Amino acid sequence: MTTTPTKTTPDLAALRERLRRLALYGLLAQGDAVLCEPWVERLIDIEEIERAQRSLKRRLDNARLGAFKPMADFAWDWPTDIDRPLLEELFTLEFLNEAANVVLVGPNGLGKTMIAKNLTHQAVLRGHTARVTTASDMLHDLAAQDSDASLARRLRRYTHPAVLCIDEIGYLAYDTRYADLLFEVVTRRYQQRSVILTTNRAFGDWNEVFPNAACVVTLIDRLVHRAEIVTLAGESYRLKEAKERAEQKAKKRIARRRTKKPE
Repeated sequence: MTTTPTKTTPDLAALRERLRRLALYGLLAQGDAVLCEPWVERLIDIEEIERAQRSLKRRLDNARLGAFKPMADFAWDWPTDIDRPLLEELFTLEFLNEAANVVLVGPNGLGKTMIAKNLTHQAVLRGHTARVTTASDMLHDLAAQDSDASLARRLRRYTHPAVLCIDEIGYLAYDTRYADLLFEVVTRRYQQRSVILTTNRAFGDWNEVFPNAACVVTLIDRLVHRAEIVTLAGESYRLKEAKERAEQKAKKRIARRRTKKPE
């Protein structure tokens, strides 16, 4: 005996809520008659998927992540000091719920930027807005504004995203004006939105990065309050790769010379 498959009754309340979230008020206004049609749920699925894809693309474009290697390529055994359990915990993105900051401290070439960009990328994939910038680019951009109104507009670029990733603090020295601008960005985000920051300088050396700036102590205080600080130590991995590349090139040149036929 063949049994006829039973039709499942659509959850009308759930369908109405999905239509409301999508602002499809025309369909919503048609009442239960239209909502019971078998094509309605499929239509909603298509619309939700399309909007999610457009939203992700928009967030990725606005984040300006640039090129970066995935964490799968990170050489965990290269740094002589790295707190891997802490980093893996950070990739749960719980710090975003607390509006906490992440500060990556260590010498050049150990992967601070790689980690910071991967954290930011994960945040974008999970629905958060983000912006990636170097300290130099951000501070030059803000300092170039020629009026209070234009500066206020430009500050929103760095204060509104849920995540602001500031890379490479400590590589250049800045005057008091630039220190004040960084302080303004950090203060506006303080306890509201997260900052992911990389620096090659210990906080005790920031007076050399921002000489004569009165706000440095307070700036650091607001950055580290409720922050996760990840310290990396070791030699530059980029330098290691450069040496290996040079050695491989030298071996190839020697091999070519040996196989070259005499004239």
